[in-house]
Amino acid sequence: MDNMVKEDQLLKRRFLDLANMAERREALLFTDFLNLHEQNLFLRMINELPRIKYFSYGGFEEAERKILCFCGNDTINEVSEIVFPIAYLHITPINSRFSDKLTHRDILGAILNLGIDRGKIGDIIIDNNESYLICSTSISDFIINELSRIKHTTVSASIIDKQDFEYKPNLKTITGTVTSIRLDSILSIAFRGSRSSLSKLIAGGKVFVNSKCILSNSHILKENDIVSVRGYGKFIYSGITNQTKKGRYLVKIFLYQ
Repeated sequence: MDNMVKEDQLLKRRFLDLANMAERREALLFTDFLNLHEQNLFLRMINELPRIKYFSYGGFEEAERKILCFCGNDTINEVSEIVFPIAYLHITPINSRFSDKLTHRDILGAILNLGIDRGKIGDIIIDNNESYLICSTSISDFIINELSRIKHTTVSASIIDKQDFEYKPNLKTITGTVTSIRLDSILSIAFRGSRSSLSKLIAGGKVFVNSKCILSNSHILKENDIVSVRGYGKFIYSGITNQTKKGRYLVKIFLYQ
């Protein structure tokens, strides 16, 4: 059994333990932040778990990394009723004139170099020379106290209120024509690659539609499906806008920048 399979088995046991405990205690229990693969593991085994309520949230609606709540409290019916253990950090350069152009990788690397587990970190949003970090409340103060430098840039971090966090995704509109609305065809429009090369990503379990891993090239997308591809990016499939005289479909997608 390779390491990834072992990790998956451990995580599935963790899900089962949390679900049983939440049901027994009639309590709310939370995971760390889960990536798309881990969220998909949960979705695949949900029928094996106790029949309690389950909610997920990553700090904002479009978040990719999410915390899962095992809800044993029958009085709770909506995700908005739950206080997730999530903090919002604002990271800014001390002197913007001499700041490096920091990337998602730069920021994540600096945080992980502090010895923080990846599961405590949610999405990272880059906004010009500033960034926002979604993280677990358990490590927010530590990051504020310890994070002082990213690459060659001196930075400061502070906690902000949820209502002060605004996320407006930068979306690039892409159009193209396809013979069918198969997943592999739409991927070739989004990422300008060949269907054969992108089909390998689907077969390799790297393509997710609405957080569910899709292994079929011929999967048909529906309007407003959110497609994430590991190592490539994420887009919203908007739908068919027209049909050519030769019967091809003109489609539109919105690619996250």
